[in-house]
Amino acid sequence: MAEIATIARPYAEALFKASSSDLSGTAAWLDQVAAIAANPQLKAFADNPKATVDQVLGVIAAVASSPLSAAATNFLTTVLENGRFAALPEVAKQFRTLANAQSGTSDAVVQSAFPIGAAELAQLAITLEKRFGRKLQLTVEQDSSLIGGIRVVVGDEVLDTSVKARLEQMKVALAA
Repeated sequence: MAEIATIARPYAEALFKASSSDLSGTAAWLDQVAAIAANPQLKAFADNPKATVDQVLGVIAAVASSPLSAAATNFLTTVLENGRFAALPEVAKQFRTLANAQSGTSDAVVQSAFPIGAAELAQLAITLEKRFGRKLQLTVEQDSSLIGGIRVVVGDEVLDTSVKARLEQMKVALAA
């Protein structure tokens, strides 16, 4: 959706510039608010012309696990007043990209067929950072369809060592 990305960009850049002293704190509340904003019922409520900005902020504050800061409230008020509530997940994504670019890190999603322990994850992080040549912030997802092994997604790069991928490669080789 290029349109949502285009709408979200100025909000993400403005928030990035305004919160340069506390990027991690801003990223934390923005990720939380973006997850809340992804709820279809809340989107419908926010898009309702009868719902006021204060009512929507009240619902978000009630659902949030921690109280919203003044900066978060001001930002959300601006987004809601301009009718851009649906763009919040994309704003969070673009904000994270800007913050990662400044710190020289990247987000990485590790998909595994089985749970990964803390010690294994630490060792995996070291190996993946060497492989990708930068500091990574790992997020682990469990996907039993992989059968075994892992699949790592860093930006547009994918490292797939899963059994499922190997079986697909064997299927293609045998069919050729």
